[in-house]
Amino acid sequence: MDGFFMVSLIRDIAEGISFLHNSTLFHYHGEISSRTCLVDERWQVKITLYGLFPFHYYERKDPENLLWCAPEIIRSDGEIYGTPPADIYSFAITASEIVTQKSVWNLGESELDPEEIIYRVKKGGKVPLRPSLVVDTAFDVNTSLLHLIRDCWAEEPNDRPSIKVVQTLLKSMHSGKARNLMDHVFSILEQYATNLEQEVEVRTRELAEEKKKSDILLYRMLPRTAADKLKLGQSVEPESFESVTIFFSDVVSFTTLASKCTPLQVVNLLNDLYSTFDTIIDEHNCYKVETIGDGYLCVSGLPQRNGDRHAADIAEMSIGFLKAIKKFKIPHLPNEKVNIRIGLHTGSCVTGVVGLTMPRYCLFGDTVNTASRMESNGKPGKVHLSQTTNHYLTKIIGGYETVSRGEVIIKGKGVMETYFLCTGDGNDHIID
Repeated sequence: MDGFFMVSLIRDIAEGISFLHNSTLFHYHGEISSRTCLVDERWQVKITLYGLFPFHYYERKDPENLLWCAPEIIRSDGEIYGTPPADIYSFAITASEIVTQKSVWNLGESELDPEEIIYRVKKGGKVPLRPSLVVDTAFDVNTSLLHLIRDCWAEEPNDRPSIKVVQTLLKSMHSGKARNLMDHVFSILEQYATNLEQEVEVRTRELAEEKKKSDILLYRMLPRTAADKLKLGQSVEPESFESVTIFFSDVVSFTTLASKCTPLQVVNLLNDLYSTFDTIIDEHNCYKVETIGDGYLCVSGLPQRNGDRHAADIAEMSIGFLKAIKKFKIPHLPNEKVNIRIGLHTGSCVTGVVGLTMPRYCLFGDTVNTASRMESNGKPGKVHLSQTTNHYLTKIIGGYETVSRGEVIIKGKGVMETYFLCTGDGNDHIID
């Protein structure tokens, strides 16, 4: 509730008390409290339980019901049921509940229980006990209202303002504002709706930004076609590719190199190296499948088919890798050089997404195994080609020069004739 809302509710209570005080039948209420002030469907406060003096006169009130009673009523021990000044005191206690938006005397948070509160109110003194009027600044409470409440719960009945004075002061607090509380409530709701729309718009933009970030991350882990299907909850069916070129590489003597580094330095070394490689991949029509330790696996011809260009794309990327490692420096080992072995093979392949928790885009088929054998049987700083890849580069595509390595025994494959790609570094014709 804002300040206008509070004053409107308090003003309704004052109008009800004014009616009773000016009537020839009642003169006073006797039990004004938040329990006897009811709010109807139009947010108007109505006062109930008045005019039952013959019944209430003989009732014994428990401490909780006396929390709103004026000190002089408590001290009378039932001899006096009520007076107009006592109603003003009760009105002030009720108003304090509205402005602080807490229970009477802040019960539940205060260390005092009802019996102790009643005892100290009855005792009085120079500084009588009263509820705390600590109000949250966000409630926008008029300070004049707080002063009025303090005047209304004065210790001496004669020091309390009459209900007519109370009404006049409350009316002055409403000057220049809408009199109808319902209009004010609707205004608040409209403002809330406007703020809510703005908040939803901001949250929607933030959600779109986060979705974009998650999509970018997902597209880096999986091909776009596979990622889009997974986002829709669809399964990714295996796909067959008739002709692709697969690239394998690993770091020469990586175990020896890693023994000279701390684990953190190894991570930083591989991160710097692979970040360099990733930049080169972006310049060619190649797809990075994964890295396993110091091993690096790339492919061209999938997930987007590119005719016969896959062998040339992988060859150009390989040459770029070899040029990059010549300039690559290890910060903590300035005298050490990094070198890699590269193996290529061209053939058919099947792709599929494996796993649910951490899905991986994997390649299957003999082409993958053969490319791996080309790398493991290759030479440092050389691009080792199978006969099929050599045929694509020299016969189908053309423009590339290779050097025959002769027949090599390949594990699981037997004897194969393999080749080295000439990269223009001056050592192309040096086989061993």
